[in-house]
Amino acid sequence: MTEAATSAASALSEKARAVLGKRNLIFVGLMGAGKSAIGRLVAQTLSIPFIDTDAEIEKVSRMTISELFAAYGETEFRALETRVIERLLRGGPRVVSTGGGAFINEATRHQIKIGGISVWLKADLDVLWERVNKRDHRPLLKTENPKQTLENLMSQRYPIYAEADLTVQSENVRKDLMVNEVLAAVANLASEGELPSEGEF
Repeated sequence: MTEAATSAASALSEKARAVLGKRNLIFVGLMGAGKSAIGRLVAQTLSIPFIDTDAEIEKVSRMTISELFAAYGETEFRALETRVIERLLRGGPRVVSTGGGAFINEATRHQIKIGGISVWLKADLDVLWERVNKRDHRPLLKTENPKQTLENLMSQRYPIYAEADLTVQSENVRKDLMVNEVLAAVANLASEGELPSEGEF
């Protein structure tokens, strides 16, 4: 990276950090969209903590997400997820990556909306499929036709993800470019005058 590019990236990071204030930056979107990978790098760039809600749920329950689904079903899992996310969003600022179904749950979506600025990482089917079909830990994709299941999830969930404060297209590009896209979207909130309130922290 050239000196000018480094300086521009630093200025962008500072502006995004100023816009964020005490708020959390919360990533939503389907599995494979890059919420954890991009979220972690955004947190590093902004020098604030990063939390993955799925990892936090596994820590408090001492079970994997797949085990929780198998043992208790999706309804019970979503109730636990809502409680964990509500607790995590009480403090700030931090970058929070949520599971694919979190924002779809009305109670959790409410917590996210009052808990910070939400960013939907939106990806096309082929991009998502390329990323998720290499691993076997997605409970919702344990079906006869997982790609069709993924497409069905997109149809059901994308209109709800669209309620997020920001939308950033997730593509197969270098992660630092994606990070800059997110930071630019956050920074632009100030000039657009569409800043969500900081809420009660």
